[in-house]
Amino acid sequence: MSKKYFFFDIDGTLTNKQTGELVPSAKKTIQKLQQNGHFVCIATGRAYYKTKDFAKMAGIHHIVSNGGAALTINDELIENRPLDHERAVALCLEAQQKGYGMLIAYNDSIDVLMKDELFIQQVGYRQEPTRYILDRSLKYDQIEQIYKIYIAISCEDEDKLDLKDSLGHIRFMDEYLTYQHDAKDEGIYKMLKRVGGQIEDVVVFGDDYNDLVMFKKEWTNIAMGNACDALKSQATFVTKASSEDGIEYACQHFGWI
Repeated sequence: MSKKYFFFDIDGTLTNKQTGELVPSAKKTIQKLQQNGHFVCIATGRAYYKTKDFAKMAGIHHIVSNGGAALTINDELIENRPLDHERAVALCLEAQQKGYGMLIAYNDSIDVLMKDELFIQQVGYRQEPTRYILDRSLKYDQIEQIYKIYIAISCEDEDKLDLKDSLGHIRFMDEYLTYQHDAKDEGIYKMLKRVGGQIEDVVVFGDDYNDLVMFKKEWTNIAMGNACDALKSQATFVTKASSEDGIEYACQHFGWI
């Protein structure tokens, strides 16, 4: 059997969507894949700091994180790109001018900058652990690096931002829009080049709309049974739900374990 290069999404793929816990059979499957000589990697939109502990728990040593902009090889972070600075600043200025509250992640941590309390007033506090740093003299163009931008804008109003599509964005919450890298496919290509893998040997697993970007015709795409219909329609194979041992089932189906 040729060596395969596996890239797993986390939420709803490696984890039970309801509990957020790593599925035990998924962890066992990862171990078996590695024992069989395959390359195993996470591919997630999560920031690196939110991914590394999960990867360690899962026994995975390679990571594509930050939506494809961060690469970790053999547990060592080798790249973590911020957003395009000029476009990020322009977006912040427009959002401010139109009265939408913002939080700005300026490094790879739970810290966010805010010029005022508008974001919190408009949508409340984020559900994820966040440390809010208020700086009323904040100038966006003087922030050295911008990794993510959270804009308090509803689905109905988001098209009011002229620069809405100038950067990658994902809506995880109804109340606000998250600007971050949305190029997990580019991260996979970069990782392959680093480790010497072949495109036709790639296998990706995913479950949600933000995984569509990494479902490519040139490799094997596996949608979880709990995946959105749009992803299932692009899949090479639809396995069982993550909570029903879907990763193990697919890998047994193809003879990888």
